[in-house]
Amino acid sequence: MLTKKQYDLLVFIHERVQRDGVSPSFDEMKEALALRSKSGIHRLITALEERGYIRRMAHRARAVEIIRLPENLEPRRPARGFRPSVIQGDRDRLEAAAATPPATHEIAAEPGLEVPLIGRIAAGTPIEALEQGDQRLAVPSQMIDPASEHYALEVKGDSMIDAGIHEGDIVIIKRQDTAQTGDIIVALIDDHEATLKRLRRKGGAIALEAANPAYGIRVYRADQVKIQGRMVGLIRTY
Repeated sequence: MLTKKQYDLLVFIHERVQRDGVSPSFDEMKEALALRSKSGIHRLITALEERGYIRRMAHRARAVEIIRLPENLEPRRPARGFRPSVIQGDRDRLEAAAATPPATHEIAAEPGLEVPLIGRIAAGTPIEALEQGDQRLAVPSQMIDPASEHYALEVKGDSMIDAGIHEGDIVIIKRQDTAQTGDIIVALIDDHEATLKRLRRKGGAIALEAANPAYGIRVYRADQVKIQGRMVGLIRTY
């Protein structure tokens, strides 16, 4: 059974898709439900996805697949009945809404696929460089590129909360030393501080951007920042 807020959000998304052909932005959802922050929308979206009403599409900006509707919500379609549809949104507006990054859908891990869990990463003030450990974590095959090396980190802090990344989450990182603007990366600063942030390039400088208005953007010289990997997945335990 849906809560009132979950039901209201599902109705709002459904009506906007029927009217405009595209799903609303997170800002529009926040305003429609009179919430104070987009983090509340992230939680509602996650709850609807877990209950099988919607599905977020990986690697597509603001793409939502509507799986089903409550029995008391009559679809505005011909009598043939409701059919799921994929709505492809606008990438620029996604960036502005700081929506969930690609492939951060929370799904159960398949056995047999493991990556090393090597420590904790700050999603706030940078912490000491990553510690080494001997733990291994089972992860879904959808998150892994078999031809590449991956590792897992536990998130500390709340600076990436508007990107759907919460304290205690486990992020899956593809090890690489380059990334594109807009990617969420593990950055090693001055060879001793590690942090999880969104990458922005500004001329010859590198900006590390939080997804929480309480945190500012940190700008560094290019030689101060080493990219340690790109986030490709997220696992959350309830």
